Amino acid sequence: MRAAWLIILASLLFTVGCDRPASQARPEAAGSPASSSLAFTDVTQTAGLEAFRHVNGAAGEKWFPETMGAGGGFLDYDGDGHLDLALVGGGAWEADADRQVRKLWLYRNQGDGTFADVTTEALPPRLGGYGFGVAAADYDNDGDDDLFFTTLGPNHLLRNDAGVFADVTTEAGLSDDEAWSTSALFFDADRDGDLDLYVGHYVVWSPEKDLWCSSDGETKGYCTPELYEGAPGRFYRNRGDGTFADETQAAGFGVSTGKTLGLAAFDFNRDGWPDLVVANDTEPDLLFQNDGDGTFTEVGVLSGIAFDERGRARAGMGLDVGVVDETGEETIFVGNFSNEMIGVYRHLSGGVFLDRAATSQIGRPSLLTLTFGLFLFDVDLDGDLDLFTANGHVQPHIERVKDNVKFRQPPHLFLNAGDGTFTDAAPTLGGALSEALVGRGAAYADYDDDGDLDILVTENNGPAHLWRNDLSGANYLRVAVAGRQSNWSGLGTRVVAFVAGQRQERRIRTGSSFLSQSEKVATFGLGRATQVDSLFIFWPSGQVDRLAGLAANQTLRLVEEPGGKPAP
Repeated sequence: MRAAWLIILASLLFTVGCDRPASQARPEAAGSPASSSLAFTDVTQTAGLEAFRHVNGAAGEKWFPETMGAGGGFLDYDGDGHLDLALVGGGAWEADADRQVRKLWLYRNQGDGTFADVTTEALPPRLGGYGFGVAAADYDNDGDDDLFFTTLGPNHLLRNDAGVFADVTTEAGLSDDEAWSTSALFFDADRDGDLDLYVGHYVVWSPEKDLWCSSDGETKGYCTPELYEGAPGRFYRNRGDGTFADETQAAGFGVSTGKTLGLAAFDFNRDGWPDLVVANDTEPDLLFQNDGDGTFTEVGVLSGIAFDERGRARAGMGLDVGVVDETGEETIFVGNFSNEMIGVYRHLSGGVFLDRAATSQIGRPSLLTLTFGLFLFDVDLDGDLDLFTANGHVQPHIERVKDNVKFRQPPHLFLNAGDGTFTDAAPTLGGALSEALVGRGAAYADYDDDGDLDILVTENNGPAHLWRNDLSGANYLRVAVAGRQSNWSGLGTRVVAFVAGQRQERRIRTGSSFLSQSEKVATFGLGRATQVDSLFIFWPSGQVDRLAGLAANQTLRLVEEPGGKPAP
């Protein structure tokens, strides 16, 4: 990996207001490379991932959880600078069959474009539960990535001890009632330097409570979540000693209706405190505004994100948040069911969001697809955030009862024109992006250290797919951060770059997408520009650092230091 450890000779502290200049048109100097230079290659087999399979345990009973898994994602568990992979294996219903399912797989990046299966030597031998999602961060501030693994059954907090994970769930105080947990994220809710944890729950389900549903009145099919009771999520505050306290009610999260599939942390009102947006399946989406005193207020309906334009709750799946246009305001993207547009909500001001599904030109092209995982990333390194979605239906027989809706569906890759309007480039690019999948989890990372962002997609009851980005003709700058006054993972750090007059913003975070984890690195596309003119790092502690004149095509690794002097 091309990397530069940088010593800053002086740090200038600015107010947050200085970070928000008037809107500017996209400069020619940072324009995108030719679209023909963007291409993806399926490297799943050559990378050594061909043995992985997700198992949903389906044996003809049509039990509800079989349709929903599973996720996966990127972390650097051994601290060598190369991004490793965690993939969720699922589960089975019969005890004998379940014992044969590897619930969680771990692959070490060997630095040459290939991965080695290190599950046996690095993970605990018997992880219980029917697996769903992962989140990775340094919850104990010891310098390495830990893992949180969600399941239908007992969740698992896996502490990283020099590259070997220990299951510390019980001693950390995270043992719960074995609910159906889905997406989870770490974030520093109270900005005390220790990472807290929010765990989304779906519905109240067990084999004994499974319902009989049918589309033809004769054959059992998979039910929809409207028929099940939602299970509220849980918020755990990190005590700073390796343990967590369940403060769901005290922090204001007790109003959650459950049926949660997507989570993202962001700061829509720019007050420095992380807010939380929650996508719920057939229940109103939620927006928890951080009150700055350890509590949150739910403002989803008031903000305008809770329902669609007709006032109905949609099938909220995965979600992501980012600045996608010249306004500097954040936009929320939510994956929904077929015949429901992807939700697109841009913040206006005062906590109010505008529905831009149609205006963004994402709404209509997404009507026939069922989107689970989705994320924002600068796929063509032209300086703006694009949108990738992983699609696939939940009913294997859907093609018999719905015209134009398929069970296996290709992904979308919506390229941003720079003004928050998008065009789906997947049909034109073809190749790996034309493959029809039963898509679920989706994540991105620069796994091969060449500066552009690659894609991981998981399938329900099938393989994982690693698609290498073979972009040419564009420059980049990558920024990795490590907090010291702030949490050591740097979660919640906002990084803003100015390139030839163009402003770009990225946030270091976990969560987002569906059951999955993308890399915790900020990537800025420079197009044809050869440097970043100014880079601002807004740490969760409140410290602000500024760097200037940064050469393209390198990775900066910045450590928060008192007074704004990151260590070399």
